[in-house]
Amino acid sequence: MGLISGVVMGMVFGIALMAGWQHMMRYRSKKRIAKAVDIKLLSSLDRDDLKKICGENYPEWISFPVFEQVKWLNKQLAKLWPFVADAAEAVIKESVEPLLEDYRPTGITSLKFSKLSLGTVAPKIEGIRVQSLKKGQITMDIDLRWGGDPNIILGVEAALVASIPIQLKNLQVFTVIRAIFQLTDEIPCISAVVVALLAEPKPRIDYTLKAIGGSLTAIPGLSDMIDDTVNSIVTDMLQWPHRIVVPVGGTPVDLSELELKPQGKLTVTVVKANDLKNKEFIGKSDPYTVVYVRPLFKVKTKTIDNNLNPEWNQTFPLIVEDKETQSLIIEVFDKDVGQDEKLGVAKVRLIELEAERSKELELRLLPSHDMLKIKDKKDRGTITIQLFYHEFNKEEQLIALEEEKQILEARKKLKESGVLGSTVDALDGAASAVGSGINAGVGLVGSGVGAGVGLVSTGFGAVGSGLSKAGKFMGRTITGQSSNHRKSGSSTPVNSSVQENGGAKPL
Repeated sequence: MGLISGVVMGMVFGIALMAGWQHMMRYRSKKRIAKAVDIKLLSSLDRDDLKKICGENYPEWISFPVFEQVKWLNKQLAKLWPFVADAAEAVIKESVEPLLEDYRPTGITSLKFSKLSLGTVAPKIEGIRVQSLKKGQITMDIDLRWGGDPNIILGVEAALVASIPIQLKNLQVFTVIRAIFQLTDEIPCISAVVVALLAEPKPRIDYTLKAIGGSLTAIPGLSDMIDDTVNSIVTDMLQWPHRIVVPVGGTPVDLSELELKPQGKLTVTVVKANDLKNKEFIGKSDPYTVVYVRPLFKVKTKTIDNNLNPEWNQTFPLIVEDKETQSLIIEVFDKDVGQDEKLGVAKVRLIELEAERSKELELRLLPSHDMLKIKDKKDRGTITIQLFYHEFNKEEQLIALEEEKQILEARKKLKESGVLGSTVDALDGAASAVGSGINAGVGLVGSGVGAGVGLVSTGFGAVGSGLSKAGKFMGRTITGQSSNHRKSGSSTPVNSSVQENGGAKPL
């Protein structure tokens, strides 16, 4: 009896042990499969998905393994920073103050540095990616983060208002810097360096403003004006495809292949808008539209009074330097006494356009370029535009490249005469861009607006005034040997963060 009971108990125990083992193995297999599925899903996420999960401050090498960590370089940078900061402060003050004047908004009469110190905290390099995209060049993408302790005070003056010192506090910079090294067979083996900020991920410069001995409310909209100025300079001067070209060594080299050149002409017809938001207490809004690819070359339609469904049917030609990365920006404003109020914005990526083919789009207007900071998600109407992109041949490219400089100089004269409050102001219908093909001339005709300063030219452009050996720069594309090397480069990007337009649809 004991033998039989022992055998039965042994069999039961053995079966239970085998069942338990099988259950454990099945459970572990399910866990492994679930983890593999999670990893596969994670690997399929793109940059935008990861931003939603991790936020915008994640290092590039986490989501893109091609970025390598460089802890050793950060240690060396921390030791070098006191010397780098001292040298950079003088260069920044000399270089950036003229840009502040060029990009100064209309409501401010003077914008200069009262004090500039970069502090003691060095930037941190989160990762570096090295590529060889073109023969004879090395491309290096540097993921930079800087949460420093700088002491930056701006002296701001406006009409009928005494100078107000404005301090920039809690400055943080998040960007990816692209450095392209042009190689040569002579020591130091590098003939030039191209520096730019990658457009994606979009550069971020965060800070808070504090008035010293005054109030920010003394100048209405001051905070927004400074934000727009900073964004315009970053977008228009440093964000790819715009770049700074710096020669290395004393040997003269041809930098023409490194500099930005006009790539094509975008003809924009602003047709109409529908169901615009009314910003007036009495009557209706008086809308007009500003279009640009680059803030220095904004153009705008005529103003249509008391109408929420305006029809403009006005055409403007804009120069494009890099169709793959640039965008057309559309902003609709309500003409008002004092500062005009923004009714809505839209954006069209130029890479979506086909050359030599007309395209009509109805775009949904958004309240801001950066929708992450906006709580008001109400509908703001739509705007209808027609687009036609023509790609330049070499002859047209050279014409546009040379003539860009003339337009910028003419805009500066309009500013000096009082026709424009700032070089980034949009030219209205009386001084609008009129194009009839590059061979006949991509014209910008001013008919004596305001002070009667007319301007007649045949192209769009910008002028780089040369990066001297001291590091001064006034333009987007910069050479470092002499002021005789004046190069132009570009057309029309954005002066603030731009959200993808939410409702572009071909008609």
